[in-house]
Amino acid sequence: MMMGNTDNPGFSFGKENLMPREEMLEVGKKKKNLQIAVAKESANDENRVALAPHAVELLVANGHDVIVEKGAGIQSNFEDLMYSEVGGHIVEDKKTIYSSDVVVKVAPLNDQEIEFLRGNQLVISSFQIGTQNREYVQKLLTKKVTALGFEYLMDSQLGVFPVVQSMMEISGTTSILIAAEYLSNANKGKGEMLGGISGISPTDVVILGAGTAGEYAARTALGLGATVKIFDCSVHKLRDMQQRLGTRVFTSIIQPRVVAKALRTADVVIGAIPGESEELPYLVSEDAVKQMKPYSVIVDLRVDHGGCFETSEITSFQNPIFRKHGVVHYCVPNIPSRVARTASYALSNILGQMLLEVGAAGGTHQLIKENAGVRTGIYMYNGVLTKESIARRFGLPFQDINLLTVAF
Repeated sequence: MMMGNTDNPGFSFGKENLMPREEMLEVGKKKKNLQIAVAKESANDENRVALAPHAVELLVANGHDVIVEKGAGIQSNFEDLMYSEVGGHIVEDKKTIYSSDVVVKVAPLNDQEIEFLRGNQLVISSFQIGTQNREYVQKLLTKKVTALGFEYLMDSQLGVFPVVQSMMEISGTTSILIAAEYLSNANKGKGEMLGGISGISPTDVVILGAGTAGEYAARTALGLGATVKIFDCSVHKLRDMQQRLGTRVFTSIIQPRVVAKALRTADVVIGAIPGESEELPYLVSEDAVKQMKPYSVIVDLRVDHGGCFETSEITSFQNPIFRKHGVVHYCVPNIPSRVARTASYALSNILGQMLLEVGAAGGTHQLIKENAGVRTGIYMYNGVLTKESIARRFGLPFQDINLLTVAF
């Protein structure tokens, strides 16, 4: 039995011939060239830029129009000329920036920046739920934009949150280098080198948390020759970390007595309990901090989620430390901004690739339909709140994005 029109020499039993008419339209979808705007950061202590010049070059080479707000990369030591040389257009007018098809920024948009939005756009930035309020979300909703939060963006194949993971790698590594600074005489510390040399007892480093930040803090401390002790609530996480480190280190489930005993001999304590543990008010009591050695150093990576220590208070890059009970506390949120150039490259590697996918898919709507990880990152879709955790926190209605992508 003959099947199909075999007299037509151009006919073949390809994938497109076996698809319903609706899906055949998607096979022939056209790439969409986007106008992408890189906004300058206005938040205090935010030194990163969302796209570094190398990412702009890649986007321009793929047919996209990239405009960069004047001075956007200065804090990361990317001059405007570096962007213009690779095809980016330098723009001073904020209204032009915020009326683009895609607006890319690191910190959440402020009220004035929201006012500049024209609607029917893709806004990519962090959301930082702990710093927002109901009025902020409502104001953004009125602009009827689609908004993606860095912290929600997921790699569905690996089951990880790539932006969060990259920033935690930087935070964990940098936390040990910060501790080394404040152990030295240069910062009125006890005058010790973090790590150790032959014939001298190594530095004792305690890490609270076996997540990504804790792992990279441990790797850096071990590389410098320190003794490392790791605590976490999960035996599974501790076992995984032990295997990833490839060496035996002290690990323990978090028990107040055991933690307090370790703190009494610690030179450095890194608070790296993952941010999802927000219900925990703090882990280390003020009494336990009082028992620590004079001039020991605390670096609290969880300070913007309430802190790992009862004594923690948010500080800034201008005044990064305070001393309490003789212990140095470094409690600056957003540690990746301390190494803004490295952090900007890390962001660009993820966001640049995602923007290429938006264009290749034919637009935001199609990519959201096709990519479950990007869909997870969307907290607002065409002016509709789609993230249940945000809706619960602020008492607002929301809709399932999986249903919305079919409806629109």
